[in-house]
This record gives sequence, C-alpha cells and structure tokens, in this order.
Amino acid sequence: MPGPWWEQACAQPSARHAALARARQQRLTKPPGSLGQLEQVAVQLAALQGCERPRLDRVWISVFAADHGIAAEGVSAFPQSVTAAMVRNFAAGGAAISVLAREIGAQLEVVDLGTVMDPGELPGVRRARIAAGTANFLDAPAMSRDQLEQALTSGAASVARARAWNAALFIGGEMGIGNTTSAAALGCALLRAAPTELVGPGTGVDARGLERKRAVVERALRAHAQRRSPLELLAALGGFEIAALTGSCIAAAQAGLPVLVDGFIATAAALYAVHLNPGCRPWLLFAHRSHEPGHRRLLQALEAEPLMDLGLRLGEGSGAAVAVPLLRLACSLHAGMATFEEAGVSDGSRA
Repeated sequence: MPGPWWEQACAQPSARHAALARARQQRLTKPPGSLGQLEQVAVQLAALQGCERPRLDRVWISVFAADHGIAAEGVSAFPQSVTAAMVRNFAAGGAAISVLAREIGAQLEVVDLGTVMDPGELPGVRRARIAAGTANFLDAPAMSRDQLEQALTSGAASVARARAWNAALFIGGEMGIGNTTSAAALGCALLRAAPTELVGPGTGVDARGLERKRAVVERALRAHAQRRSPLELLAALGGFEIAALTGSCIAAAQAGLPVLVDGFIATAAALYAVHLNPGCRPWLLFAHRSHEPGHRRLLQALEAEPLMDLGLRLGEGSGAAVAVPLLRLACSLHAGMATFEEAGVSDGSRA
C-alpha cells in the first residue's frame, strides 16, 4: 500500500536547464561569479522552472495563523489575543505582510487554523480551524495524529490554490503567539541540541523571560524524550501553523513549485519537511537569516545560505517577501544582460 501523501515522490529539478543557465552565466558581460548568489539563484530557479531564463511574475503568499497552548507558561511578551487581532489586521491590509504583498504584486491569503479567540468571518481569511489552539505540550502532545494530518493537509491545500493561480513561487508565513517556543523545541528535539542553542527572545521577552522559555523547552524535551520520528515530534511539540508550513513545503516540491522560506519558524517547518521527505530540499530557497539566534543553527542543519541578513524577526512571511525583488533582479540580470558575443566585448579568453 502507498504511504501517506507527504511521503510521495517530489518533482525533479531539470539538470539540463541548470546546465544551460550556468553556461549562459559564463557568457554574460561580467567576470564569472561576480554577481555571487544572484548568479547561483538564477541557475537554481532555471532548474526548478525547467527553462533557461526563469521569471517570478506571480508570487503566492499563504499566512497560517494558530495559537499555542504553551503560551500558558508565560513564554511570550504578548497575550494570545494578539493572534486573532493580527488576523483581523491582515484582513484589513494593515500588517507588514499586507503592505509587502501589495508592493510586490503578490496574492495573499490568510488561513485561520485555530486561534484561541475566533476572529469570525473576514475578507481574505480562509477558515480551516482545527481547534482553538494546540494543547500545552508540557502536559500532553500539542496535537493528536488526526490534528497533525489536518494541519499538514491545510498546507498542501494552499499549494493547490497557488498552483491553480499559476504561481511561480510560494511563500509560507505564520502568526501565532508562542510559536518561537514551539519552533525552538522542535529544532532541539530533531537536532539533539541544547535549548541554549535555539531558544531566543521571540517577541522580545526580557532576560528573565528568556530563562523561563529555555526552562520550558528543557522540560518539554524531557517529557517527550521517548518520541523519535519527525512525525511524532511534530505532533508533540509543533503548532497547527508550523505543521501547515511543513506540509506546504512538501506539497510544493511534489508539484514542482519553488518555495521561498522565511525566518526561524518557517525554517523549523522546512527542516521537518526535509526529514519527512528529503526530496523536497532542492525546491527550498532561503530568504534571510533572522535575528532570532536559533535560526543560524537551523540553516546550518539544512546547509542553506540565505539571500539576506537584515536583522529581521517579524515572521508573517515578511522576510521572504522582502527578498522577492532580489530574486526578480537575479532573473532579470540573467535574462537581460548581453553576452560577450552580443556586445562585441572580449571575454579575455585570448588574453
């Protein structure tokens, strides 16, 4: 019998188009490698899109919102009511990701997977509520297996909508008070890392709050020490929005849709996606290195080199949205620059 959908094969990047794009880069009127990561990402996108000259005209952003039971342990500087309030702010167009989506011409959807306070029906917000937040993972697994599968599938459903819209790039964002604690616990559990390596200030807790967060994660790791598989750990320590991001990474790779990964929480989700289905890794591009200290450790585990390091730590998919113009410029440079032959310029090969 076939396994669950998230274990099914991912699409294969085109080695032929990567070679064609790489050869074109060598002929453009510049010293080879002089545009650094902009060259590399153009070649990567050529392989992912299966064309020599990639384009990123249509960008889809899904922001998944949900609350976390672990917030009861005082791990955030903000109350849980902020999650639902931000969902309303997304709907009104007043959030950072709302502004960025407008500026880059992206299609933005918000998916309510389970805030503690129900924001009700809102324009631009899709109701896919699983529960009013996860359980406190000090007391029990954050999610049941059924809830985890619902969250993973919600991520895949967003990818299906992005594909139907003919998106060329998928960005997943998140909103959920307490989710940096969940992401840190997930990273520690999978990488066998100490909480001091991954737990950071999140929304801006003070030194005492940071120690409290680290202690909470330490207790959670002990409470769930018997769980070993990525799926078990994701259910035990994750959040609905983090699991949806994980599902979206896998589903996008299966569909042949490149993903631009945001910051700390999105990268934790991507790490679990790669452990659940290693074939999704080539489809993941990484936007930025977050100011959240644990992000560096997660990026290292994924052997990922992000495009930017601007000290961002907002979430919502905002860092990925900021990186979209860089990707578009990389594509424009790749497609629009003249070759040495076209410009009648010597490439130095006869010098």
